[in-house]
Amino acid sequence: MLNKAERLKKTKSPAPKVGAEHGDRLPPGQMLTEKFPILHEGEVPEYDLSTWDLKVFGEVEEEKVFSFAELQAMPQVNTVSDIHCVTRWSKFDTPWEGIRFSEFVKLLGVKPEAKYVMVHADHDYETNVPLEELMHDDVLLAFKYNGEPLTPKHGYPLRLVVPQLYFWKSAKWVRGLEFMTEDRNGFWENNGFHHFADPFKEQRFSGEDLPIPEDEWTKKEFD
Repeated sequence: MLNKAERLKKTKSPAPKVGAEHGDRLPPGQMLTEKFPILHEGEVPEYDLSTWDLKVFGEVEEEKVFSFAELQAMPQVNTVSDIHCVTRWSKFDTPWEGIRFSEFVKLLGVKPEAKYVMVHADHDYETNVPLEELMHDDVLLAFKYNGEPLTPKHGYPLRLVVPQLYFWKSAKWVRGLEFMTEDRNGFWENNGFHHFADPFKEQRFSGEDLPIPEDEWTKKEFD
């Protein structure tokens, strides 16, 4: 798992197949797919929803713990967004359903000095996102994809969706939100990936811009 960034950097990538018909919608270096590649490290977790919870802590007035039933009872919205993976695939018009993060945060008593969020997920995964980025209207704590509950391999029962950043920031299997005054790197950010991850700026790596191979996603499992 720790060697993934190094493997990606050392492998020569093909010339990306970018069609002019997509205009500014497709970020540079990305290839469009109609499928939904499945990429993750480690085992897919299994859950008992009667004991599953989401913890909110850090720079908040009071730490909170939400059960799955409590989250599902909150107002939910439907969004459609384009998503972009660091391994060079993009998928347009992906439909999600869940809690809009900008509404959820109103329940949390977040302190004014909180500027960043560390997203904690199973198994022992973390990724950092500026709080400002999480306030976009299409950023969700998502329960459903394409009208159906998330599959285990796509993050069941709850995943974050941050479509404006490379998709490793959209953590699967979310279990905690830590509000912070200062930024710190998460798992992949500590292992060579960019701390911010804007696909339109090709912010893939924290160091020099190096190629990522096509076969990192074309040979993976698809939905």
